[in-house]
Amino acid sequence: MSDIIRIKRFVARAVMAPMSLPLQTRSGAVATAPLVLIDCETEQGVSGHGYIFALTPAALKSLAEMVKAMSDLLIGDELVPFEIERKLTQKFTLLGLAGVQRLAQSGIDIAAWDALARARNLPLARLLGGVPKPVPAYNSKGLGIMPVDKVGDEAARLVGEGFRAVKIRLGRSDANDDLKAVRAVRKAVGDEVSLMCDYNQSLTVNDAIRRCRMLDDEGLVWIEEPVRHDDYDGCARIAAASRTPIQIGENFDSAFAMQAAIARNASDLVMPDVQRIGGVTGWLRAAALAHANGIEMSTHLFSEVSAHLMTVTPTAHWLEYVDWADAVLQQPMMVKDGHVMPTEQPGSGVQWDEKAVAKYLVG
Repeated sequence: MSDIIRIKRFVARAVMAPMSLPLQTRSGAVATAPLVLIDCETEQGVSGHGYIFALTPAALKSLAEMVKAMSDLLIGDELVPFEIERKLTQKFTLLGLAGVQRLAQSGIDIAAWDALARARNLPLARLLGGVPKPVPAYNSKGLGIMPVDKVGDEAARLVGEGFRAVKIRLGRSDANDDLKAVRAVRKAVGDEVSLMCDYNQSLTVNDAIRRCRMLDDEGLVWIEEPVRHDDYDGCARIAAASRTPIQIGENFDSAFAMQAAIARNASDLVMPDVQRIGGVTGWLRAAALAHANGIEMSTHLFSEVSAHLMTVTPTAHWLEYVDWADAVLQQPMMVKDGHVMPTEQPGSGVQWDEKAVAKYLVG
């Protein structure tokens, strides 16, 4: 095969993948995962794969159309992810590098890196200069806003899937009920299991300070997104008032946003989302920024590609595990002793189960 690989096209397909556990947060309930599956086809016959999470079925069509529009700009170009990013960023700067544009461009970037790794016959981790190795992970696919008397059983179930850490969603109207839920989970899983919590941006700054102080003696690894994600000054006030580390970052739409948050001491920890930060290319920049500032960096969703990225993240902390794409994958990720293992096969490990894709296809 020639060293030069050229893009034939990117193909987007929308699916509604069933979730093993419905998830209720203060922002709403999710029972199925609206995903856009992206294939990077090359003239040399190698294909790469990736997916983006649309968050709502209403966004599936616009995301797929944006991927098609970007694909038309890239046909015949060499498969060089940094050049793809440069071209698409230049083309869409006036529209704005956020929202649907950002997610679609990140999805193209992920599929392009996967195709490049497959063409070089390397796992993505090795292509990036790392090595596949076990990555500590927490189970995040359950423990939504649910009756307090139910959280213990669900927490035990999540730990029983091979994990040593879980995350619970908080934000009940009564802060005491949140405290009871945290303590019920702790009682169910024991002191050896790490526990994180997530408010999903549901609080005011003053309420967040009060609630964080209520949780300071509960041994939490972090308190995530207590207030609006871009209220960096408010987050900084909360971080200064809380003894428990504050975690933000899943809504950073670029390394520039992350840089602004760090500059304002908005959090103790960061957790970029690969589909918002700019795909693999954007993640590498964010990882360098976290390293330069000595801040532990975790992942948000997208367990398959994120496992590879964690192997080249100097301040790697925790991988967030969800199984929301498992219904359309040939081989879901393996979990053992609280860790996930990036594949040693070429690429990121994402390969479609085409029969399942046909079953859940929409549009």
